[in-house]
Parts: sequence; structure tokens; C-alpha cells
Amino acid sequence: MMNRKHGKFAKVGGVILAAVAIGSLGACQDQANGGGAGSRDHITVVGSSTVFPFTTLVAERLVNGTPGMKAPAIEATGTGGGMKLFCAGVGAAYPDIEDASRRIKASEYKTCVGNGVSRIIEVQIGLDGIAFAEAKTGPKLQLTAVDLYSALAAAPKGRPNTARTWKDVNAALPAIPIQVYGPPSTSGTRDAFAELVLARGCETVRPEMAAVKEKDSAAFAKGCTAIREDGAYIDAGENDNLIVQKLQSNPNAIGIFGYSYLERNTDKLNGVPLNGVEPTYETIARGAYPGSRPLYLYVKAAHLSAIKGLREFLALYATSWEPGGPLAAKGLIAAPEDVRKRNAEIVKNATLLQPSQLK
Repeated sequence: MMNRKHGKFAKVGGVILAAVAIGSLGACQDQANGGGAGSRDHITVVGSSTVFPFTTLVAERLVNGTPGMKAPAIEATGTGGGMKLFCAGVGAAYPDIEDASRRIKASEYKTCVGNGVSRIIEVQIGLDGIAFAEAKTGPKLQLTAVDLYSALAAAPKGRPNTARTWKDVNAALPAIPIQVYGPPSTSGTRDAFAELVLARGCETVRPEMAAVKEKDSAAFAKGCTAIREDGAYIDAGENDNLIVQKLQSNPNAIGIFGYSYLERNTDKLNGVPLNGVEPTYETIARGAYPGSRPLYLYVKAAHLSAIKGLREFLALYATSWEPGGPLAAKGLIAAPEDVRKRNAEIVKNATLLQPSQLK
């Protein structure tokens, strides 16, 4: 694996593909106007750092099982950053797939369409949870959505956040500094944290904000989901492994990342219960854990016939997300059976996303 300014690349099939491989494709003959994607000879993927290890595993299985298959280039840019790259156009210079730890927004879809990316396939690959974790030697925090909103929102109760310790937000919590390592604003994990945790905490403390949410999304964001910028919340970038390292060196801090990273580091970390529910495979799978969320792939239908192996890659993904399958072994939580069947049919038939469903 290789780090660089904009993310990280997967080493697949013994090959490391650098960013220039995507950028230089503009020189290739581009057949996008005919519904193809030019003469590129490998799959390119951008997006979520949470989905990154799952897509990497499927790519490795594809390469290992297909003689002559070139290694896909997979970059963890964050969901938001990946959407900008994915929606920039159709053709060899643009990614085939966007890994996403949240659903595409209506505004992002509009950008896609404006750039000619009008035929998009949405595939839910499984479930994940927004996990909160601390070091094994940490203070054994137990938090609620209200605690996290009161600790991390920029303006809880409509006033600038002055809380310095967890005890400042909840007298039952210890008087240790609020220090939270989390994803950047380009991350789908951060978007999901805002929607699933901060917004719920805000609406509990400020019930009137539910009406504001319907009428003025900008005002709701300012009052409920904007995160403070005075050092209590530390942007750790898209490298979730870095958060694991920082928690080990700072045992009073907590970290926020996808559940799969917690599962892979249970020898180093403890999950922090949220609203009395621990983040586990079982609690997320049955929807008991408040931070549960779906994970997605977005695929350009125009690239399916032009990019070698793209159809096979998607078909292999659909056979890998079963309970007890290779992706579950990597930390993916299998979606309910009806969801798996529906999305397998979407892959099989290349069913297009209906934009009327988006927010």
C-alpha cells in the first residue's frame, strides 16, 4: 500500500498503480461518445476509505482468478472527494467506480449529469457502523448521541461550544479533555456521523430543529451538524489506520471510523458503546446500533462494455457479500437477504439509479 497526498492506492496482484495512470489516460483514444470509455486496460476506483479494503479484496480475487487481468487502480479519496472525480466525466480519463460510505446526494447526481454521467448504477454492498473506539487502557467511556453533539458540535444550543472536558457535557463522565480523532469533511464516514449521531443528538436537545431541518437545511447544518474547529475534534485524514495509532499513543482520546477498522484492531482497541449499545457485527446487522449505515458502489453504465473485467468485477462482488463470505471475514456486515438479492439483480441487469429517490 502506498500513501500520497490525495489518498492511498491498493497493491493488487503484485502491482502498485500510481495516480498518473488515471491522469495520463486523457491521451488514450476516447470512445465515450459511443457509450464506451476509451482504450484503458484496467478498472479504476475512487472513494471511501471504509469501502477501500472490501473493493481491494474483490480486486485481488478477480486478478488471481482471471489470467491476464490487469490490476485495478483503487484510490481512497474519501466519499466526497471520490464523487467529484467520478462525476467529472465519462471516458478513459475518469473512474469507473465510486466506493461510497453514504448514498450519493441529489446535488452530486446533478453534477454528474451536467458532465455527461447520466447512467449510474447504484449497488448496496452491505452494512457498516460508525464506530467509536478507545485504547485498551482508555477510560471506558459510554456515550450517547446527546453527549457527542454537546461535545463536538460547533454551536450546541445555538451558542459557541465552550466544553473542554467530557464532564462539562455530562456530569456522569470523567473530567478528561475532549479529544476526538475523526475523518475529514470529504469523508462519507463524517457525513454519516453528522446525520446518524450529531443530528439525532441535536434534535433530542433542541426539538425545534426538526422543523428547521425541513425548511432550511443550511440553518440546520449550522446549528446541529457543523463540527467545532478549536482542537477538540482532530481531522486525522482519510487514513483510518492512523487513528488507530493515535489512540494507542493517547489513551484518553476516542476515534471515529468504520466498524471494520475496529474489528481488525480488537487487540488494541475497545468499542465505545453508543446509547448503551456496543458496536458489534450483531448489533449493526440487526439495526440496534445507532450508527448503522449502508455502503455502496456507484458504477458508470457507459463503462461496462468498454472496460475489460468491469462486469466480472461487479458479479464477483455480488458473490462475495454473503454472511460468512470473504467480505464478512474482512469486516463487512452482510445486508439482509432481501437487500442482497435485490442488489444482485441490479448487478445482473445493470439497473440504473432513479434520481427521484435521492435527497
